[in-house]
Order: sequence, then C-alpha cells, then structure tokens
Amino acid sequence: MLSPAVDIALVCAVAVLTVAVVGALGFRLSRSQRDLGSDAEQATYSTLHTASLASAHLRAGLTPAGARKASRHLRDLLDCDTLVITDASAVLAWDGAVSDTPFRRQRLLSAAALVLESGRTRVFRGAAVRALGLEDCGELLVSPLPVNGQTLGTVAVFAPTVRAGLVRAANEVAAWLATQVELAELDASRAQLMEAEVRALRAQISPHFIYNSLNAIASYINTDPARARELVVEFADFTRYSFRRHGNFTTIAQELESVDRYLLLERARFGERLKVALQIAPEVLGTVIPFLSLQPLVENSVRHGLETKDGQGRISIAAVDAGADAVITIEDNGVGMDPEYLRSVLAGHADGDHVGLRNVDVRLRQVYGEKHGLVIDTAPGAGTLITMRVPKSQPENRPTNA
Repeated sequence: MLSPAVDIALVCAVAVLTVAVVGALGFRLSRSQRDLGSDAEQATYSTLHTASLASAHLRAGLTPAGARKASRHLRDLLDCDTLVITDASAVLAWDGAVSDTPFRRQRLLSAAALVLESGRTRVFRGAAVRALGLEDCGELLVSPLPVNGQTLGTVAVFAPTVRAGLVRAANEVAAWLATQVELAELDASRAQLMEAEVRALRAQISPHFIYNSLNAIASYINTDPARARELVVEFADFTRYSFRRHGNFTTIAQELESVDRYLLLERARFGERLKVALQIAPEVLGTVIPFLSLQPLVENSVRHGLETKDGQGRISIAAVDAGADAVITIEDNGVGMDPEYLRSVLAGHADGDHVGLRNVDVRLRQVYGEKHGLVIDTAPGAGTLITMRVPKSQPENRPTNA
C-alpha cells in the first residue's frame, strides 16, 4: 500500500497532466478557428458554399427538378421559414415549415401574378395577406426573377415578420437565381449553335463526297465486286457516323475511325496518288473532341491541297500527348493557299470551299476559348499544316458512342 505522501504526489501529477491535455486541446481548437479566419470570413465562406451547392442543380435552367433541389440551399441562405419558387404559371418548389397545400399554392400564385405583371418586389402583410387567405402562414415576400428583360418567375418567402434586411436578401437571391437561369440559357444556345454548325458540315459533306464515293464504288462493280462490296460497307459506316442525330462530342479514337473510312474511300478514287501516314499516341485516343472536327480538316487537305496537285499527294496525321492537352496535326504537301485569303476565311469575310476550316475553328473557340482555335501554316505551293489543341480533361463534355 502506498504512503499518503505518494498518493498526494500521484493526484497532483494526474491533475497537472489533465490541465496540460486540456490546454493543448484548447490551443489546437483555437488555432483551428484562427485557420478558418474571422467570423466574417467564415460567414462569407458558408454563403459561397451554399450558393455553390444550389447552382449545381440549376444548370438545366428553371426546371421543377432543379428548383426543388436548389430551394433547400436557397432557404438556408435566407434563413427563412419557407421558400417557394415559381415560374410564370406554376409552383416549381416549396420548401420549409409552412405546409404545401393546393389552396396555398393557388393563393400564392395569385400573389406571384401581381409581381410577374409589375416586375417589382411586393410584401403582403396585414389586410393584404388576409385577402390572400394566407394569414396563418405569417407575412409573405415575393421577389421577381428577371431573365433577359422578362420576369420568368418569382422567389417567395414566408416569415413571421418580413423586415427590410430580408427584403434585400431575397432580392439578391432572386437576382442570383435569375443569373443562373440566364447562364443555363446561354449553354443551351451554345449547344444549339454547335448543332447548327454540325448540320452545315453535313450539308457540305453530302453533295461532293457522296457523289465521288459512289462513282468510285461503281467503277469496281464489274472489275472487282469484292472490293466494291467492301467500299459499300465502309461508305455506310462513314455516313452512319457523320449523319448521326445526337451528340456534340466524340473521342479522338472515334473520329480517327471515321477519317480512316473517309481516306479508304478517297484512295479508291485516287489510287497510288494518295499516301497517308499516321502517328497516334495511344494515351490520347480517349480525349474528347467536338464531333466532326477532324474529318473536315482531312477533307480540306484532300480536296483543296491534293486534288489539283500533279504527282503524289501525302497527308500526315499525328496526335500526341502534350501535358494537359492533346495536340493533333494534319499536314499535306498540296498546293497550299494564300495566308491573307485564309485569314479572311477564318474571319468569315470570304465565301468559298474552305467553310469546313472556319466551321471547326469556330466550334473549337466556342467550346475551349479563343486560345484553342486552329493554327494553320500555309503558303502557295508550300502545302498546309493544321494544328489543333484540346484539353485532355473535359468532365463537362461527354462523348456519344457512334
């Protein structure tokens, strides 16, 4: 048995150790709080994070599904009892303590109609909220959603008391929501524009290439029926890919398969006059690129570089890994073109047979930015080198299987 003096010493030691542990934990907690910043900085971070969570559900615009998922985060931003989002004719989302009933939806839409008509925020309290039959829900604030000069919907808030601070906050949230809807509409417009550009390319492919391919196939029917059948299959696969009705993106691998079919059909026409060399890095085959962005460039080399050239024509196609990007080059030893005329073509100031170059250049800039347009080196009699650079990582762009 330990002596009293030893017991007292052990108790003191335990107490000192406890104080030290608590002090260390307190120091770490206070330091972690300092690492997170001041109260104002933490509040800013929390607000931005909540807005980011809401924006993820609004990428398709003001849809019922997106509005329902975003409404919870927007209600957190306003710290209100209930938040409702409407479009011009219906309630899209209802989130909060005030229960959602058909009667309340109908009366809320009556209040929203007044805001849609005037385009101005309105607060319903006292006699105004009683006239709506919503006096058991507290006071009501309705803010407009102005999108491209039109009020497309509203953000409505129920609260025991609607104060000036809540009005300002709700208006800011409504303005932010309207901006997200505008961005979604811009994305939709960009997709529609890309579809239109692809349709223009298909129209270009249709008359010229199809006519020449069918003539080439016809020339083999009597002399080499097996070869004719092979070319018919390749022609069918090429047209199936080129004229597919969905998807703005593909992969380098899929695009190169289409290019290979195109060149097989062209070699049936040119014979030994057309030589093709490929240098493709396997690691870039899965890189996403805009649909029909390589074939028009190769067709440009064949039609405008080699078709009018005497002697043998050569086309070299390379795709290499360049860090964050995949770099694709298409080079021919054809007749080349005047650089000033090329600049006019790419700027849209010159009509002619090189619309495929401008089409691909425009779409690359639309998708990846101005720095990712085509780089073309050419001169009369010196051939043409076309360089295309695309990011290897594109989680927002999904390829469609051919």
